Amino acid sequence: MPVRLKIVQAGEPALRQASRPLTPTEIALPSVQQVIEHMRDTMRDAPGVGLAAPQVGLGIQLAVIEDRAEYTAGVSAEVLAERERLPVPFMVLINPKIVEYSKETVEFFEGCLSVAGFSALVKRSRRVMVEYLDENAHPCKVEASGWFARILQHEIDHLHGKLYIDHMETRSFTSNENLVRHWKSSSIQAVREALGLPAA
Repeated sequence: MPVRLKIVQAGEPALRQASRPLTPTEIALPSVQQVIEHMRDTMRDAPGVGLAAPQVGLGIQLAVIEDRAEYTAGVSAEVLAERERLPVPFMVLINPKIVEYSKETVEFFEGCLSVAGFSALVKRSRRVMVEYLDENAHPCKVEASGWFARILQHEIDHLHGKLYIDHMETRSFTSNENLVRHWKSSSIQAVREALGLPAA
């Protein structure tokens, strides 16, 4: 049976502490492999596109990511293109480091399983390159753009004690209910204008 871990919420100290790296020996431990499975199941159950170990109270540099096609069912092709959002297969990221950021940035509403029920505009680099170890402690490198790059930046932030609210445009902070009610069909430029914010 899949195990669902408790996802801690903003205010939990674990979310604000830097996580420690894992050694290859630790990665091979059955206990760590089990944590990876439980995090995968917890992320899918939420559902979410990423989950970092601090979100389940663990201070280790481990995150899982998966953006399934079913998560964007009903989202218009226009919106998906604007966000550069494509499915991302299940990935395990251990000791990840962003080694390259694009100067070009993009801004969209972003949420978090540890700030449940809310979203805000967050500016992120459009492209990143990340080096990491996989679940077998093999060194890997991925170059990502669009929504995939956003997910990577969000999850790696967690491993350094950061939340999206540290980067957000504060006037845009909204409940997800109001996001759907007021902003779902609006361009980011229109949202900024309505909130009295300068053009991005």
